[in-house]
Amino acid sequence: MNIRNQWPVLPIVAGLASGLLTGCGTETGDSAGDGSNVVVGMSDDVLATDPASGYDPGSWLLFNNVFQSLLSFPKGATEPQPEAAESCSFTDTQTTVYKCTLKDGLKFSNGDALTSEDVKFSFDRMLKIKDPDGPAVMFPTLEKVETPDEKTVVFRLNTADATFPSKIASGAGSIVDHREYDADGLRKDGKAVGSGPYQLDSIDDEQAVFSVNENYKGTAEVKNTGVTLKFFDGDQTALKQAIQNEEVDIAYRGLTAGDIADMEKADDGTGVEVVEGSSAEVQHLVFNMDDPVAGKLGVRKAIAHLLDREALIRDVYQGTATPLYSIIPAGIAGHNTAFFDTYGARPSKAKAQAALREDGITGKVKLTLWSTPSRYGPATDQELTAIAGQLNASGLFDADVKSVPFGQYEKDIAAGKYGVYVKGWVPDYPDADNFTAPFFGKGNVLGNNYDNSSITGTLIPRTAALTNRAATDKEFGELQDIVADELPVLPVWQAKQYAVVRDGVYGLEYCLDASTVFRFWELSKDA
Repeated sequence: MNIRNQWPVLPIVAGLASGLLTGCGTETGDSAGDGSNVVVGMSDDVLATDPASGYDPGSWLLFNNVFQSLLSFPKGATEPQPEAAESCSFTDTQTTVYKCTLKDGLKFSNGDALTSEDVKFSFDRMLKIKDPDGPAVMFPTLEKVETPDEKTVVFRLNTADATFPSKIASGAGSIVDHREYDADGLRKDGKAVGSGPYQLDSIDDEQAVFSVNENYKGTAEVKNTGVTLKFFDGDQTALKQAIQNEEVDIAYRGLTAGDIADMEKADDGTGVEVVEGSSAEVQHLVFNMDDPVAGKLGVRKAIAHLLDREALIRDVYQGTATPLYSIIPAGIAGHNTAFFDTYGARPSKAKAQAALREDGITGKVKLTLWSTPSRYGPATDQELTAIAGQLNASGLFDADVKSVPFGQYEKDIAAGKYGVYVKGWVPDYPDADNFTAPFFGKGNVLGNNYDNSSITGTLIPRTAALTNRAATDKEFGELQDIVADELPVLPVWQAKQYAVVRDGVYGLEYCLDASTVFRFWELSKDA
């Protein structure tokens, strides 16, 4: 998901497998529960119940369980498969015409039939409203939607986009009932009418209550009678206490690295277990290419030579993340290790000093690293302080850290006031395109005034035209190498995904994978 989507909690990484999953959080044999209601706690909020607006992780969690998309990501998969659709495919060699045929008998939770009219309405509405906090930004290539009959939907794109199936498989592809939603404005009553496995019964500041949608027709097999999602509004201590005191069955995102480490070290018999999954959340240092200091390649290279990722992971994140050496994370097809190959893993004062001198810089570099306290994880300020310490320890920098609230932070970045700042990214879909196309060119989400014509004019368009995603490795490799050489961003870490589960609760491993879809229907609990 867009930078705006970064969870204000522990880092997560979307890889391909579920990771180290054993014990109470893993469903094996006949250990599944009896279909009881499952209570999930998280420190994030659901900012929207209307899919035309929500573009944050909490909202997409709701969308992925209440609404259907034409396609979806099955557990453990990175390729989308039919969901509300019976079949979908490109009908031209240019990957500009995408056709889907709907399943028979689809209904919304209120009993209304779901037809191609609803699909067209959902996309047309999203693009017309174009909410700044919504997912319309994901569909710049969508020219128009056609409905030859009530079961057929045809998407016409203005340029090749082989990732279009992945985009419509995400929360951005949620289908709404055209009878229940205004074509011109967002829904204001907090209700949601979809055709997914669950229906939203109620939502307030304390919790959201979901029951099973008896009208659902799709691929999900529901293993509980409903889910209650409790909100802890950023209170990590309260969330930890809630899982320990049996007030919630699962603590999903929101625990600090220290909490996770403590629970992993705890003796057996505590009734809780840490479940580690995979993810593709990443964090970067971003350089404003127009800044008088950070705009100098020698300064950026010196920082790259001095950054000690291993120390950050050890001292700040206590092992809950991994060093990242490219803009495309490990576990995503197309990943390489461009920054490792170019700058190595061990800090080098000599190489940093040589880079500065090559750029004519002989004195200490005065630099401010800009941070925001919680948007990209609770340890962000601590991390930036540690990085400043690494730079200063070399004797080559005089660096400090300033942290500002996220609203002001975004405004200042847009105004070009910062030279070096932090950004995080949670993917909308598990494809290398989502870690590259949004970052480069005019209007990129990093706001760092970087453009490279080879990337924007050749490499990204070429990869977008290839439906065989494995065939894009060469182009994505070239792109990553260019970024490592020119350094508009410096990758720092790729996180691991964690949740904590109580004894007798199963299926959590199917909720923590590359797709970033938290599948309520996979959860079950002993009576």
